[in-house]
Amino acid sequence: MLAGGHVLLEGLPGLGKTELVKALAALSGLDHKRIQFTPDLLPGDITGTLMLQESAGGGRTMVFRQGPIFAQVVLADEINRASPKTQSALLQAMQEHAVTVFDTTHKLPQPFFVLATQNPVELDGTYPLPEAQLDRFAIKATVTGVGTDALTTLLMERPDGRLTPPESVTTPQQIVELLAGVKRIALPQAVAAYIARLVNATRPELPDSPASVKTAVKWGASPRAAIALGTTARAAALLAGRPAVGFDDVKALAVSVIAHRLVLGYEAGLSGTTAATVVARLLDEVRELPA
Repeated sequence: MLAGGHVLLEGLPGLGKTELVKALAALSGLDHKRIQFTPDLLPGDITGTLMLQESAGGGRTMVFRQGPIFAQVVLADEINRASPKTQSALLQAMQEHAVTVFDTTHKLPQPFFVLATQNPVELDGTYPLPEAQLDRFAIKATVTGVGTDALTTLLMERPDGRLTPPESVTTPQQIVELLAGVKRIALPQAVAAYIARLVNATRPELPDSPASVKTAVKWGASPRAAIALGTTARAAALLAGRPAVGFDDVKALAVSVIAHRLVLGYEAGLSGTTAATVVARLLDEVRELPA
């Protein structure tokens, strides 16, 4: 969020993905709304639509009724339960922070973030997210089951499983100031060049891409991945209290930022190679070079 990006959480049902994003939205102090994605959800249910309204004088006018996308933080729950047509309603909002309804463009509140959850595509009733939409998520994180100690604590402190909504720890103005602070974090040329080499190494059509990429990857990461990796690394440096991005910031975030943007080929599926494995291997192969 400090990088100004959107987040996608993937995991099996019941692992607390929705509770996590709800808590994060509440902690931020930003206005937030939730959209429960279902197969019968329509694009207009997200963006809003025109409605016929009668005036006091008896006349009729068309007025725009805003959808739940008009919030600073949008909780998109089980986003891959909706059809691809409905999922595409988020594309313009995520990239341009605006929606167009009947040829009229409406700006969204600022700052604007989408915090989405999805179930693994192997589950029934899910639709794979389009590549263009996946590319608009700055980070994808996998949510796994909790350990025994954490589960024991949950049972002791929350016997009914319900969590008390946390109080905000920041204000919208503070979030805006933090977003501006991230932009002031320096990105050394050597680190920027490392990000560029790392992202381009995922593209099998380039002559100098590794052999492992040429056999496993069908489509590599776009320039948007490099931008996201740079901004998230800046945010990590800010949180660590450092004035500049280091190579370690990039390496710590590379898998979460790049892996979900890769489209793997048939051979990767046969060998069990995952996108995360490809990126982790590239971190060993792509070298840091001094400025």
